[in-house]
Amino acid sequence: MDSKTPVENLCCIEPALSSSSRRSNFSARSKSLGGSSIREVNFSDVGPKPVRYGSQGAESETYSMSQKEINDEDARLVHINDPVNTNERFKFAGNSIRTAKYSILTFLPRNLFEQFHRVAYVYFLVIAVLNQLPQLAVFGRTASILPLAFVLLVTAVKDAYEDYRRHRADRIENNRLALVLVNNEFQQKKWKNIQVGEIIKIQANETIPCDMVLLSTSEPTGVAYVQTTNLDGESNLKTRYAKQETLQKIPEKENVSGLIKCEKPNRNIYGFQANMEVDGKQVSLGPSNIILRGCELKNTTWAVGVAVYAGSETKAMLNNSGAPSKRSRLETHMNLEIIFLSLFLVALCTVVSVCAAVWLRRHRDELDYLPFYRRKDFSEDEEKNYNYYGWGLEIFFTFLMSVIVFQIMIPISLYISMELVRVGQAYFMIRDAEMYDESSNTRFQCRALNINEDLGQIKYVFSDKTGTLTENKMEFQCASIWGVDYNGGKATSQDQKDGYFVQADGQVLRPKMVVKTDPELLQYVRNGKETKEGSYVHDFFLALAACNTIVPIIVDTPDPTLKLIDYQGESPDEQALVYAAAAYGFMLIERTSGHIVIDIQGERKRFNVLGLHEFDSDRKRMSVILGFPNQSVKVFVKGADTTMFSVIDRSLNTSIIRATEAHLQSYSSIGLRTLVIGMRELSTSEFEEWHSAFEVASTALMGRARLLRKIASNIESNLCILGASGIEDKLQQGVPEAIESLRTAGIKVWVLTGDKQETAISIGYSSKLLTSKMTQVIVNSNSKESCRKSLEDAIIMSKKLTTTSGTTNETGRTLGTGSTPVALIIDGTSLVYILDSELEERLFELACNCSVVLCCRVAPLQKAGIISLVKKRTSDMTLAIGDGANDVSMIQMADVGVGISGQEGRQAVMASDFAMGQFRFLVPLLFVHGHWNYQRMGYMILYNFYRNAVFVLVLFWYVLFTCFTLTTAINEWSSVLYSVIYTSVPTIVVGILDKDLSRLTLLKHPQLYGAGHRDECYNKTLFWITMLDTLYQSVVVFFIPLLAYWGSTIDAASIGDLWTLAVVILVNLHLAMDVIHWNWITHAAIWGSIIATFICVIVIDAIPSLVGYWAIFEIAKTRLFWFCLLAIIVTALIPRFVVKVLYQFYAPCDVQIAREAEKFWAQSQSAAVEVEMSPILDHPRR
Repeated sequence: MDSKTPVENLCCIEPALSSSSRRSNFSARSKSLGGSSIREVNFSDVGPKPVRYGSQGAESETYSMSQKEINDEDARLVHINDPVNTNERFKFAGNSIRTAKYSILTFLPRNLFEQFHRVAYVYFLVIAVLNQLPQLAVFGRTASILPLAFVLLVTAVKDAYEDYRRHRADRIENNRLALVLVNNEFQQKKWKNIQVGEIIKIQANETIPCDMVLLSTSEPTGVAYVQTTNLDGESNLKTRYAKQETLQKIPEKENVSGLIKCEKPNRNIYGFQANMEVDGKQVSLGPSNIILRGCELKNTTWAVGVAVYAGSETKAMLNNSGAPSKRSRLETHMNLEIIFLSLFLVALCTVVSVCAAVWLRRHRDELDYLPFYRRKDFSEDEEKNYNYYGWGLEIFFTFLMSVIVFQIMIPISLYISMELVRVGQAYFMIRDAEMYDESSNTRFQCRALNINEDLGQIKYVFSDKTGTLTENKMEFQCASIWGVDYNGGKATSQDQKDGYFVQADGQVLRPKMVVKTDPELLQYVRNGKETKEGSYVHDFFLALAACNTIVPIIVDTPDPTLKLIDYQGESPDEQALVYAAAAYGFMLIERTSGHIVIDIQGERKRFNVLGLHEFDSDRKRMSVILGFPNQSVKVFVKGADTTMFSVIDRSLNTSIIRATEAHLQSYSSIGLRTLVIGMRELSTSEFEEWHSAFEVASTALMGRARLLRKIASNIESNLCILGASGIEDKLQQGVPEAIESLRTAGIKVWVLTGDKQETAISIGYSSKLLTSKMTQVIVNSNSKESCRKSLEDAIIMSKKLTTTSGTTNETGRTLGTGSTPVALIIDGTSLVYILDSELEERLFELACNCSVVLCCRVAPLQKAGIISLVKKRTSDMTLAIGDGANDVSMIQMADVGVGISGQEGRQAVMASDFAMGQFRFLVPLLFVHGHWNYQRMGYMILYNFYRNAVFVLVLFWYVLFTCFTLTTAINEWSSVLYSVIYTSVPTIVVGILDKDLSRLTLLKHPQLYGAGHRDECYNKTLFWITMLDTLYQSVVVFFIPLLAYWGSTIDAASIGDLWTLAVVILVNLHLAMDVIHWNWITHAAIWGSIIATFICVIVIDAIPSLVGYWAIFEIAKTRLFWFCLLAIIVTALIPRFVVKVLYQFYAPCDVQIAREAEKFWAQSQSAAVEVEMSPILDHPRR
């Protein structure tokens, strides 16, 4: 053995690399990926049980597949190519999926159940039922049902259409075809009929129908490239591998059999633990051996696998927590006020009933002959009671009839008005040119019409990173090589335009992406290894080209002589580094599991890949061992500076190390993502020792991940530093400014990402979420006790920083310019032990002390768990924004879900309430439309309560003066038209078009968004003030005409017309006083409603068959009629006008100050507005 060189031993190494070695590297990586593990569930967990977001038994998944054996009781047994035997013991779920909410049988009861969550609907249902009784039939029986039935029908039709679309999507998905092995040949079979245990063949560019373990692929090495866009939101290709033991088996020609013992279905898309028995051998399976439902096979002709999880048990479906029914916060609060109004209505009815009881008792001897009562029927010889049921029942019926007469205290028209207003608001949001994305040609989408106003009260924004904050496009910016900083500042346009290319066989090969190059560095590369500096530059770029898992894909172009190389891989960082290496003449041409081919300045060289240790969160680095053509062996390592400097030999080149550290600090300060590159040459004995240990670890069934990490750490030591790289993760346009505006508005921004911690921190700096002034609190724990201690220490530190740096106000929050902001950074492994445990309270306490929270390496359902944690402990509104399928659960859990319609599939958009093209559109969405919608809807609800209560109270006062007989002076038709024609249109128009502030002002002063946080437009105080004003105005409306015509011979119909016109004019003028933004539509609605009321009253009184014929014509002739109208309006509105003037003069709110600034102040003075605005408090509302 010693006589052989390391490269000569390659013949016995390559088979291991092609199977267990490379795949074991994925298992080593699975600690970082699988750290965000989720509680294991079987198919019975998918149902009405509460969703759990953490894991109490995290050990098996944290250490991926090899920390312990899988017991038969805890395992799923899958017989390969034997679905009958597989499903004999337990009937596993079929592959049919269902995302629809209703079926034909459940639609009516479930939809009605959801609709009757609105308290008012229950109220109107009771009223309609009461009106069906003969003794209580105040109105026509059909007429009492129609309003409620109409509203229910419209909503049901809308819900039915939406669910039909979901059923149609399910049907299309379930009826897709796949090749399934039946009787030793592959036949097409519908997805819904696939069973666990069946062997499936997937062709290139096809979607995986279920979770399946790879058995073989078209590649000799057993590699398959998959795109997981629909699963984790990443568009880069991932590599998956078939085991060597099954690689050569051809299902059509030989009987493929075996037994897979795997874990029960769970939501962890990054982890998989299993063992497979085949041909008498037992081999371990990990995350690199399974391809999941929803992935697409790319750049691989075919792949064959066995189904292990199907349908609702697949990881993709388990991570879909369902679409909950969302209600706006205003509507929820409105339900409380409706309950109060119902109690007030009961009080009014009780007063009428008690008074009627007293009156009946006092006049019991006169009841037989009173003309308007007439208890006795004298039409026949025998006297008998005429519709009289006794004193007790008469009182009871009086109460119920009062409820029916006063029912519009809670108008059903309010809900119709709210729906119409929301449609109008949605129209203007969709048409907003400021939220149109030209790059993707997408407009804003409003997918949920019932929570528009919630956009004005958002306190927490939870954002994904990849594709949401960033474009997922990274660019190599600069490099520090052997102590020299090459920042590309002198790059020429010629270099930028042409880039590097090579010619071979009459064709030009060029990288798909052009990278900016530094002329000085380019010259060193072209000079080759002639100088010492050139030698280090050569090794640096060789490391960039080789130390990765990138797969080069040759892409055709319209020019047959030109080919492009597209570098695909799991990490955008690696892509950027490989493109950079290609730009400097180190072009990766080919990669297999055993070797790579790199074109170095026009000369193609083949390097044998003798070993590869992929990145994991413990080491925070990766390494590759290359066999050179000159028979030497070198290990190249790249990783985070925090871990790389601990494995670099500091006794060598101390000045170079110090210079590199200074350059890294400079790169980080401008938000670049940094990596340190190192290398060393291995002796024959070192390589042989590593190789032996590596083979043992790769085939271990117990503790594989731990053994591989130890071997990697041993070989990654005593390195010689080569340099460092700086990569810019391209943020979407306007992201830093958007985040700054959100924070200025008092909104807390949390970033929840599946990326590694270093990536999240780098993006935090570049997006200005993190600043150099912040103190970072990092929680990375591998046990519950460790999490507990870390959280307690962090809470103490955060409190110390705030209490020592600032002053504490009466709310317990720290204020002052000297306070030190704190940023919390926590990983998914820690969240495993925190979520669904008592540690949630500690995490929330810590988060409340922090200005920024970054959650790294989190699984999709953990994102939802974090939002659930916040929602359970505060009443503040939450918004989640993301672009991938891994964000669906988060989007559905938040009060408001926003999907980015980008490059990562449509799952996030389909699950969202709103969708848009760029993160920056969140600013106009919240600050402009959110503010407007909240202000309009809050006012509209209060106004609807007011306008109906005024009318009801006028009817109530009249009942008190007519012996409590529940007769009314107001014409029945006018009562019906009051909520339909007389007063409904103006409130709808104002709810859609009114603007309390201009767009420019709202965007310029984000603090104005705090009005929603403080509930300024709708709160209990405003409600009670409105009710008191309503009571006063009703007294004015009723008693001025009553006193004016007291002792006259005016009939009830005439004074009823006066009351009708007075109420309509009053409530419309009341609305006009509060309109800020007038336009011709608003004028037409308000003044047109008043004119329409006069016309309707005239028409009604001109019909001889109706009560009150010609009444309006008689009373309108007198001056007293017009004097009463004027007196009512002036007397009713003057107190309101005076209070508004005094309040705005002595205690104006931010919005009123800004409104005055818009009207009167010069632009140079408007900066003072910010100083006068209310302070933003961070304390959560519980």
